[in-house]
Formats: sequence, C-alpha cells, structure tokens
Amino acid sequence: MTKIGEWVEVCTSDAIAPEEAMRFSQGERSFAIIRSLEGNFFAIDGHCSHEKVHLADGIVDGNIIECPKHFGTFDYRTGEARALPACVDLRRYEIKVDSNVVFIKI
Repeated sequence: MTKIGEWVEVCTSDAIAPEEAMRFSQGERSFAIIRSLEGNFFAIDGHCSHEKVHLADGIVDGNIIECPKHFGTFDYRTGEARALPACVDLRRYEIKVDSNVVFIKI
C-alpha cells in the first residue's frame, strides 16, 4: 500500500516521447504523465473533470492537453482548466527523474 507523499516509480524517461502522455495507475487512482516538447515531465489527475474520460488518450499540444471526448483543455503544467466544457481544475503532482527513471509523488 502506498503512503501519502510517497515517490512511486512510473517508467523510464524514454518511455514517453515529447508531446505525448501516458496513463499511470496506482491502486484506484489514475494519472496522466506528460512529457513536454522540452523534455520535462508533468503529472495531473488522469481523468477529465468534465466526464471522466482519460486524458492520456488526448492530444498534447504546447502546454495543453485536450480531452479526447469533448475537447475540453487543461494546462498540464498547472492542472488549470483552459477551455469548456472542462471548468474544474485538475490536481497536479510532483515529478522527478532519477537515473533515467520517472517518479510521481502521490
């Protein structure tokens, strides 16, 4: 069982290409892990706050991830909802890369 505030291994850093997202689940929780064009990693809640569709199936463009169902958008750096129908911000999580391994703090 994962403790709150614990770092959890996600994947190797080369498992996510720039401007792509991957789904990561830990217990009953799901996250979207995004790699920016610059190579930085970000993590937000995995499901769109509008209709619970997984964002890892959406499009990453610049600093935005778009929900694949109704095209609501979020700034993946902050979790901020940026375009309707998404209007509730997502939680952002800390990410670190150590020895080519990506970790999320959950």
